[in-house]
Amino acid sequence: MLASTGYAAAPQASAGSATGSALENREIRAQLAPRRYTTLAAEIGAKINRLPLVEGAAFKQGQVLVQFDCMLQQAQLAKANAALMAADATWRGNQKLAELNSVGKMELEVSKAEALKAQAEVAANRTLIGKCQISAPFAGRIAEQKVREQQYVQPGQGLMEIIDDSQLELEFIVPSRWLAWLRNGAAFQVNIDETGKTYPAKVLRIGARVDPVSQSVKLTAVIDGHFSELIAGMSGKVLIAPPR
Repeated sequence: MLASTGYAAAPQASAGSATGSALENREIRAQLAPRRYTTLAAEIGAKINRLPLVEGAAFKQGQVLVQFDCMLQQAQLAKANAALMAADATWRGNQKLAELNSVGKMELEVSKAEALKAQAEVAANRTLIGKCQISAPFAGRIAEQKVREQQYVQPGQGLMEIIDDSQLELEFIVPSRWLAWLRNGAAFQVNIDETGKTYPAKVLRIGARVDPVSQSVKLTAVIDGHFSELIAGMSGKVLIAPPR
């Protein structure tokens, strides 16, 4: 039997607790990000006829951002319309002949199928014509233009990156123990490096899970107000601390 030493073991802090404390003492950094952003891509192979706006310009929802040269697609639509007229005339003629028992049922059905096929061709070509211009899915600004006018592009090729900067968001990490007092809508300040100014912000969303290793959780916040000097990509220090 081992003899007792008479000394009690000193309590040891868990690794997670130590990590959480280190996170609390560390400067919290965040970067401004647009509310929404996407890359517009070509859906057809065509030459770009016009890019109405320059890089950095603002636009409204529904405004045309890219216009393609679609003379070939328009000619194909005209051809499909002519084929539809011919197929439809044949079908109507066979319908009248069928009333006089002057045409077989098979021939009548074939002419009907040809007319339906021609209708589908017209619809397909009209759909292609609808892709001859790209309109803005939301209001915002052009962050980057990847192509130029008179350039031929392929289906799926990225044309430009657009952002919705009507509200600028912040993402940052805080200790998970802050969940005891932190709530959606909580107000705080953020100091932006590029402007040297401090701006009001508020918590928009709290992450859905806690990282068990770092004992941290991700927060999404939003700048509370509109400040024309702020743009996406700027970064700064989050001024937020637990209540005393």
